[in-house]
Amino acid sequence: MDTQLDWSVYDSYGAGDAYAAVPATGGAYGKAAAVCIGNRQCQRTDKGVMCPSFRATEDVAHSTQHRAATLKAALNGDFGSKPFVGPELEAAMDLCVGCKGCKRECPNGVDMALLRIEALAQRWAALGGAPLRERLLAHLPRFAHRLAGLNGVLRLRERVPLLARLTERWLGISAKRSLPRSATRSFLSSAPGEVVGAAEGREIVLLVDTFSNHFDTETAEAALEILLAGGYRIHIARPAAGERPLCCGRTFLSHGLIPEARAEGRRMVDTLWPYVERGVPVVGLEPSCLLMLRDEYYALGLGEKVDKIAKAAVLLEEFLAREHDAERLDLAFKSMPGAQAMVHGHCHQKAFGALKAMRKVLGLVPELRVEFIESSCCGMAGAFGLEAEHYDISMRMAELALLPKVREADPETLLIANGTSCRHQIRDGAQRESAHFARVLRAALAI
Repeated sequence: MDTQLDWSVYDSYGAGDAYAAVPATGGAYGKAAAVCIGNRQCQRTDKGVMCPSFRATEDVAHSTQHRAATLKAALNGDFGSKPFVGPELEAAMDLCVGCKGCKRECPNGVDMALLRIEALAQRWAALGGAPLRERLLAHLPRFAHRLAGLNGVLRLRERVPLLARLTERWLGISAKRSLPRSATRSFLSSAPGEVVGAAEGREIVLLVDTFSNHFDTETAEAALEILLAGGYRIHIARPAAGERPLCCGRTFLSHGLIPEARAEGRRMVDTLWPYVERGVPVVGLEPSCLLMLRDEYYALGLGEKVDKIAKAAVLLEEFLAREHDAERLDLAFKSMPGAQAMVHGHCHQKAFGALKAMRKVLGLVPELRVEFIESSCCGMAGAFGLEAEHYDISMRMAELALLPKVREADPETLLIANGTSCRHQIRDGAQRESAHFARVLRAALAI
């Protein structure tokens, strides 16, 4: 089997273990599936993230354990010679939202999100290419700069139900779902082109993702203001002159377009390496984008530089928390008596343990009371909640804990969600606006 991702880290898995149940084909990919030993921790509904689809359906067919078992059966030939285009594997993988909960919470660390991506890539290869909707959603970073011109059309879609229904029929995007509006100007189009900040300050690289650049520009602006207030010397990551903005490759990877994801990853590595090589940290904003540098870039086979880049890549909250612990953080916050904030953590923040850093940084704001919502995946999961066939299950995931908790919140409560898709789900499901924590932190600066 010619896999598209690099699974070599699993090469030695199961060696000499009679109980490993490694599939007959698939090589290291099959060994990665065999990491699942049927523990069934994914089939629970108490605290944690995994497995969002099992929690919403309470059907073992939509659990990590069943997906792994089905994949192993496929690689053993149980579903014929073309299992990746068959109904069994398609059904098993259908509701996986790529939350990474299993990689952290499963006792064996099954990475079903990555296993699903390879299965999807194999499916598209066998079918001769991905469908139109998947290609459009995956290529969003490449045409995001043109979307501001479509805001009027999107407003019309929301006012005319027939237009929304036609969009659903043509593209498979739910008529019940709103679509994000692009900012009139991207953050990078007006951001400083040269290094900014204190001449003697600690150097950092601010990595502005596609969503913070084109849709939630206030997040990038807030992050820059915070870092400037902290006395840092800031480089804003940009590609070579004339190239399109950097993209981590997440949208391509999530839709199984691995060559395109790898191409974006190479651009990112090439741009960041001169900074990382001399010890400059890379500070990002969107969890699913920044944390890709610490995780999936290894599987994309991007070379030896990835290890050092992965170690340098941190979310804004992680960077500020580390600076505080090292007694280097020079930020003053004003008191916020009576203010309350409610935080929904992005699945990848939870999977990589980054919520502790956010708790620490928000705790630096005097008199701000902060509550962290105990929830699983919000259900939007990138483009998952946009897809017509997944809208209902997306909302069921959100209604398990997140949306009821948001509706209970006082109208004055600050709602914090660092994930773009999480904020989208909260807006659609609870008609409340939430913000990246950088915006709340900027508002609390004593300047």
